[in-house]
Amino acid sequence: MSDPALLPCVEIEPEGEANAAVVWLHGLGADGNDFVPIVPHLKVANARYVFPTAPAIPVTINGGMVMPAWYDITVMDLERRHDSDGVKRSAAHLAALIARENERGIPTARILVAGFSQGGAVATYQSLRHPERLAGCIALSTYLVLADSLEAERTEANAGLPVFVGHGVHDPMVPFVGGETSRDRLTALGYDVTWNSYAMQHEVCLEEMQDLGKWMRARLG
Repeated sequence: MSDPALLPCVEIEPEGEANAAVVWLHGLGADGNDFVPIVPHLKVANARYVFPTAPAIPVTINGGMVMPAWYDITVMDLERRHDSDGVKRSAAHLAALIARENERGIPTARILVAGFSQGGAVATYQSLRHPERLAGCIALSTYLVLADSLEAERTEANAGLPVFVGHGVHDPMVPFVGGETSRDRLTALGYDVTWNSYAMQHEVCLEEMQDLGKWMRARLG
């Protein structure tokens, strides 16, 4: 398979020279602009933020409407809604963006991979299988995709990887149990999970961003 083309990205540069990077994947139907407003709240100095936009594809659960999506969703069932080919294609796009940061002088150990909802599923999928050690993974309002293959496919390089898992207790889109299940599965496999729940729906809130910023600064300095 040829290397995937780089996705279009919104990029936010730090005031000084970047010595770290955060690659952040949006949720279903959004785009690379969606999480730009949170950057000031995270207060991570010297990090470049990279917000790619997913390819536009038909999404079965939305009547086949074409929209930015990391993979197709056929039914609202956390155990059965995984378009494995789509997940793997998007994971390859994410790996290509990590490689581009390496080419721009950012070592993999200074890169955080983040995502919200569907983007969080792809971010977690790739982070735990990535061949080089990352700084950490951020999984917001999401769930594990292709979890049955994780134990066999996860890499030693990212064993014990720090993972921030945040979820809204009133989430109607990705039920709270999805976040709890992800937390428990990752903890059982030895990952360094930081778990936080919030009185919110399928969204982010200021308290979550403050907690996340503190976690990010601890890993990027």
